[in-house]
Amino acid sequence: MKILLTGNMGYVGSVVSKYLRAAHPDAVLHGYDNAYFAHGLTGTAVMPERSLDAQFYGDVRTLAADALAGYDAVVQLAAISNDPMGNRFEQPTMDINQGSSVDIAKAAADAGVRNYVFASSCSVYGIALGGPRKESDELNPITAYAKSKIGAERELSELDTDMTITCLRFATACGMSDRLRLDLVLNDFVACALSQGEITVLSDGSPWRPLIDVADMARAIDWAVTRTRDNGGRYLAVNAGSDDRNYQVRDLAKAVADAVPGTKVSINLSAPADSRSYQVDFALYKSLAPDHQPQVDLQQSIQNLLAGLRRMKFTDSEFRSSPLIRLNVLQGHIDEKRLDMSFKWQPIDAA
Repeated sequence: MKILLTGNMGYVGSVVSKYLRAAHPDAVLHGYDNAYFAHGLTGTAVMPERSLDAQFYGDVRTLAADALAGYDAVVQLAAISNDPMGNRFEQPTMDINQGSSVDIAKAAADAGVRNYVFASSCSVYGIALGGPRKESDELNPITAYAKSKIGAERELSELDTDMTITCLRFATACGMSDRLRLDLVLNDFVACALSQGEITVLSDGSPWRPLIDVADMARAIDWAVTRTRDNGGRYLAVNAGSDDRNYQVRDLAKAVADAVPGTKVSINLSAPADSRSYQVDFALYKSLAPDHQPQVDLQQSIQNLLAGLRRMKFTDSEFRSSPLIRLNVLQGHIDEKRLDMSFKWQPIDAA
């Protein structure tokens, strides 16, 4: 089996590459990445790309069609990865998250690739009152990021191809990685507990979030790269996560505080309700992928984060201004004129 991972040098890809290597020791694994975040190693002295047979560099928006020849599966992880980045940089978010994902899928199909896996998001449900959302329920994306994901899904569903396409609508990511992000709700709370001894919840704590540990995201991708059409159909959009991992934000804060004794929790009960609230039904994923169900529970995700941050000797109470926040990294590249506003690398000054 030969697999290409695009966007492999980020938070999720750094875990996926190692997981797939362990699960498929004889597979040929290649990475393709623009290296925006490649320098952001956290708590490791070894590049996670050592799990790959080859690492290629480039922009997914200009990936040559003939570069996909010979692969059995392509996993599209490359994305502008959260709401703040999508809101500030809407056009490149659409170009990368939607445009490149569809273009790569078309080229993969033409090249004879058997399986295409798209990392989508449960954020496509947006404001979702009235119980856990199933794949057949109405969508309500309210951010550029969510709109780019569902836009890609819709275009992928319309492709006339024999290639098996799996869109994994992931729950909110969490957990430790060799390229850790702290701009995710659980990761942020753990960092606050360690560095400040206090978790400040800016909302009233009532919004719902489904969580999935990054290791379990890798487990889902492992299922999708070999999924056959008799298991869900040629095209499948499926919620990836677990029913018992739907949490209200206040419960996440309490769980972290319980794991770090002495941590205070401050909840802004007078705050207006956060519109980004949704519970998700993961029954379809459970029925289709019984051997790839999430295994990392909330407490283990917290403990893994604590262990990783302590290994990093993490004490930065101002971490929201640090490179552990993805928006800060991209803005830093732009400010230093390494990237332009469309996220294209600029020529290196030889002087």
